[in-house]
Amino acid sequence: MLIHPNIEIESLCLYIKKEQALVIGDLHLGFEEALNKQGVLIPRLQFKEIFENIKSLLEKLKPRLVVLVGDVKHEFSTISNQEWNNLSKTIRLIKQYSELIIIKGNHDTILKPIAEREQAKVTDSYNLGKIQFLHGDVIKKNLKPIIIIGHEHPAISFKERPTQKFKCFLKGKYKNSILIVMPSFSTISEGSDITRNYPLSPFLKDMSINNLEVWAIEDKTYYFGKLKDIR
Repeated sequence: MLIHPNIEIESLCLYIKKEQALVIGDLHLGFEEALNKQGVLIPRLQFKEIFENIKSLLEKLKPRLVVLVGDVKHEFSTISNQEWNNLSKTIRLIKQYSELIIIKGNHDTILKPIAEREQAKVTDSYNLGKIQFLHGDVIKKNLKPIIIIGHEHPAISFKERPTQKFKCFLKGKYKNSILIVMPSFSTISEGSDITRNYPLSPFLKDMSINNLEVWAIEDKTYYFGKLKDIR
């Protein structure tokens, strides 16, 4: 389903057709290990699912470029063993199929050792024609006509089923640009309910979120119109 001309929603990702670019939101690799350290005992199954999902997308779409829009790892101040191993495997997988660009997220403070070993390019911002990829935790100067961010982990819920959340894409006007917000690719996190919670990204804090358009992801993609019609 098109979210914008030339930009398709593909599962929890975006595919930019003309440029053959696959865009993937926050992975948060190592999240299970971080939870285990906090005493939350969950099986470490997330990475296998994430790895297979990415591999399936690469085989289906055969992208020329893959952009990871930040928070590829979870721990702020260290690199856990799980992060090191899983991120290395993910980078190697993607580089078998395409060029890779990693946008540095706020969780990626210690990403350099892995990126250098795997020869992966890491940057705060990346431009592809009129499209600019940012993590979304900081607003940059000289914004492009189309901005794609992660960071927010948007999800929605409905009054009839308030305890169930659905990951979603958001799209709206940010000053002179079109802003597209991606959901997290993590299989553990359900996301932050944009219908109930205050936004996290400074982009969303600086605009009227009621007019954002919503595409929810479940068994397929569902378009729900404006956020104000859901809340």
